[in-house]
Amino acid sequence: MITRRLFCSTLAACGLLAATASHAQERFITVSSTTSTEQSGLFGHLLPIFEKAHGIKVRVVALGTGQALDMARRGDADVVFVHDKAAEEKFITEGYGVKRQEVMYNDFVVIGPKADPAKAAGKDILEGLRRIEIAKAPFVSRGDKSGTHAAELRYWKAAGVDLAAKKGAWYRDTGSGMGPALNTAASMNAYILADRGTWLSFKNRGDLGIVVEGDTKLFNQYGVILVNPAKHPHVKQADGQKFIDWVVSAEGQKAIADYKIGGEQLFFPNARH
Repeated sequence: MITRRLFCSTLAACGLLAATASHAQERFITVSSTTSTEQSGLFGHLLPIFEKAHGIKVRVVALGTGQALDMARRGDADVVFVHDKAAEEKFITEGYGVKRQEVMYNDFVVIGPKADPAKAAGKDILEGLRRIEIAKAPFVSRGDKSGTHAAELRYWKAAGVDLAAKKGAWYRDTGSGMGPALNTAASMNAYILADRGTWLSFKNRGDLGIVVEGDTKLFNQYGVILVNPAKHPHVKQADGQKFIDWVVSAEGQKAIADYKIGGEQLFFPNARH
């Protein structure tokens, strides 16, 4: 009896050690990315395809672009997948990234009340923002140093609106990701700048709809960068590069193009080969 118990205990211990070893040996990379790629459902579509082909798990940390780049600066990611070209180029100039490759694009849209109290509707983002400010209509900002937030600030500046002087109770800084910010806008019946992908996958729309779209200024490019192993030697260079090579390959680009919600394509591949 004692011998049998000892045998079972030994067997269980061996099984536990094997499971622990297997978990420890699991190949994975960490990708710091944006809330738009995560909350739109794109990664949920893409990653299983990549993982099946290459046996490498991808752990995504979804943040605003500024925070995603800061995470990579600290060496806490192997790859960055974001959408603020100026910030991405600065990241590389500082020596934190190896090379920036363009992957895909979509566009920004201004979401707002269907009644459009500010009369902002149309194809001109700058005129739309000017009208929102003049009307002091409720406007929700992500306020989180994300790519979307950076774009919003550029548009206000180009529209000639000095936010520091003009923003008041009508302008709500949330410091949140795209989904939570859209929830705030829906609850306030407010205007907000959003990426089209997250908007298309967003369910809690309330009385909101697209108010401004189609302006060439609303183009939204995404890039992917390997974190520089010369800065952080623990970066998984080979596996990180495999992910980058796949996402810009014909197979990866097709997977991006194939992702649709309600028959509508959310992202458009444009990697350069």
